[in-house]
Amino acid sequence: MDRIRDPQNDDIKRLRGSAVLQAVRPYGSGFEPATTKGGPAVVDRNAGGSIVTRSSLPTTGRVLCREALNLLGPGGRFRKGAFILTCSLGLWGLSGNASGVSGETESFVGTDLVAYLRRANEANPRLRAFENHYDAAMHRIPRAGALPDPRIQITSFVESVQTRTGSQENVIMVAQTVPWFGKLDQKKAAASSEAEALWFMYQARQLALARSVSTAFFEYAHVGKSIELTRKTLGLLRRLELIVEERIRGGGDVNPLLRLQVEIGMMDDREKSLQRKRDAQSALLDALLARSEKSLLPWPEWEIPETGTLELPVLISALEANNPELAMLDRKISSAQAHRELARLENRPDLTLGVNYIQTDAYTGSTLPDAGRDPWGVTIGINIPIWGSKNEAGREEALAAHSAADYERRDRENMLKAELSARYSNLDDANRRLSLYGDELLSLARQALDITRTSYESGRATILDVIDSERSLLELELNYWRAAADAWQNRIIIQTLVNQPIAGTFSPTSDR
Repeated sequence: MDRIRDPQNDDIKRLRGSAVLQAVRPYGSGFEPATTKGGPAVVDRNAGGSIVTRSSLPTTGRVLCREALNLLGPGGRFRKGAFILTCSLGLWGLSGNASGVSGETESFVGTDLVAYLRRANEANPRLRAFENHYDAAMHRIPRAGALPDPRIQITSFVESVQTRTGSQENVIMVAQTVPWFGKLDQKKAAASSEAEALWFMYQARQLALARSVSTAFFEYAHVGKSIELTRKTLGLLRRLELIVEERIRGGGDVNPLLRLQVEIGMMDDREKSLQRKRDAQSALLDALLARSEKSLLPWPEWEIPETGTLELPVLISALEANNPELAMLDRKISSAQAHRELARLENRPDLTLGVNYIQTDAYTGSTLPDAGRDPWGVTIGINIPIWGSKNEAGREEALAAHSAADYERRDRENMLKAELSARYSNLDDANRRLSLYGDELLSLARQALDITRTSYESGRATILDVIDSERSLLELELNYWRAAADAWQNRIIIQTLVNQPIAGTFSPTSDR
């Protein structure tokens, strides 16, 4: 243990302390020594028996695990307690770096859509911003329904006012303004409707985020499938290149080889372009998931969607009932209605109630029984709303705002229904293409390619025929998986429009 506490080693010294020891105790039983070709190593049983070497750890973890590996004696003998604690510290440092000790979000390595959606729902900063906007609006409700602050006023006479009961020195007044009946209720109703509108805006943002993540997820998945199919075709063409080269060595024409090499070059260029597209799609997903790692995301896990039957009238009814954007606009209309009523009440006066207290010095020469007593009184006042043009302008403003909110709601409903109809048509077209390619064209293209290859080997077809068959099969396979991605994307967009669970299980919107 002396090696671990070496004060000359800053990395080890930085992790000393009881808190560190408590943090690493759960890891202690999962590490065992091992020997590899590269020297001593550690087997992490908590990670399925993976081998941890010096080179696989960052600086801090590498330093500490080096200390543990140095504790291994000849033939695998080691001081067990020191070895386990030191390796635990090393991997604890590694996990600290991965999880972001400085405030970074935890790493993400999910491969299915639900994992992506959950991560985005938990980590996306724009979503957190909308959530905090709603929290702020909720705190405005009690303020809107509260009375104005009372007012206290103190007057000290520079020259005392002489009265028959004594000289008046100071006047203290306390007053409270009470708005006309209904004004506070309407202010509170408007603030409550605005807070509810922000809540539904938050839900709409959750659905928009789920839509963006899902669309990017299947674009990324399609890029992965395109790279896989392109590499497969490229491999077949390169094997065909060997056959053509063999024929040339036997005295055959060199022109087929040149044509084939051109096709190989074009296919290789397509693969490289797809790799660049992967970089862009991975970066987009990183932003949506608030992922700070620089490495590319692994390829998603996905399958061909099942072609279910959806009815457009049912979907439209669900949109009208469940879409949070429409609910948000309904709350804005309610808020505008409350402001209209509040503008109408501006013609009513507000009351001000108060108490006055006058401090009086005793007048020794007075024989009155109340000499020197401090008088007090009750006051009541009202404001007089005599500026009719101002109040009329306020009512017209509130009416125009209410009409604008109503028209905005109608327009948004029309746009959402139009988008729903378009996505329904796109989904139907994607399902049609899936059926066409999967049930008919792909099998025909594979048969045609097999026949063309056989004919080429027997000399009854040219290399161009083989290239055309390979290219046709690749394009059909790419179109088939493009249709699959389109079907998934349009289905999920429909689910976000009607606010239904995505992928059958994940509900993107939160309950209050």
